[in-house]
Amino acid sequence: MRPGAVRVLGVDPGLTRCGVGVVDVERRTPTLVHVEVVRSSADEAIEQRLLRIARGVEAAIDEHRPDAIALERVFAQANLRSVMGVAQISGVVLRAAAERGIPISLLTPTEVKSSVTGYGAADKRQVGEMVRRLLRLDAAPKPADAADALAIAIAEGWRTRVPASGTPSGSATPAQRAWAAAEARARR
Repeated sequence: MRPGAVRVLGVDPGLTRCGVGVVDVERRTPTLVHVEVVRSSADEAIEQRLLRIARGVEAAIDEHRPDAIALERVFAQANLRSVMGVAQISGVVLRAAAERGIPISLLTPTEVKSSVTGYGAADKRQVGEMVRRLLRLDAAPKPADAADALAIAIAEGWRTRVPASGTPSGSATPAQRAWAAAEARARR
């Protein structure tokens, strides 16, 4: 990795398919480092599924040593089973980041889509195509979980700066500031 670049690991959390993407970002130009989808089977016991995903995510973190980790923040979904799986995997990723002292950001799907496509309601195909273009790939990463993880990493890489100290720091996007303000209002 070049000085001044930031390495970000993005995670699209899922209990069956968990996308993990790593990019180096220098002057808003992302470069692909690694992408994979860690899988678990629905017929495995939940603790074994969590262990399988945790080991896959931790292996990627330990191999690629990111400066920052970005995790998709899912805050509304109709399917309770899906929400529970995403929440459990999110907890695994949050713990792995904390254990290693790596800063972690939570990005909403709308923030990620807005960042990489310019449109917060972009569909999976549009996100995949922009990831392909931004990373100068021949084809969009498949499955969509892989493209989503890379989009999350790119969005965070564009937000994260590497100052002279060499330690990355983030600055909130307008959407994140609006979200934080809405959360603060809701707590009152």
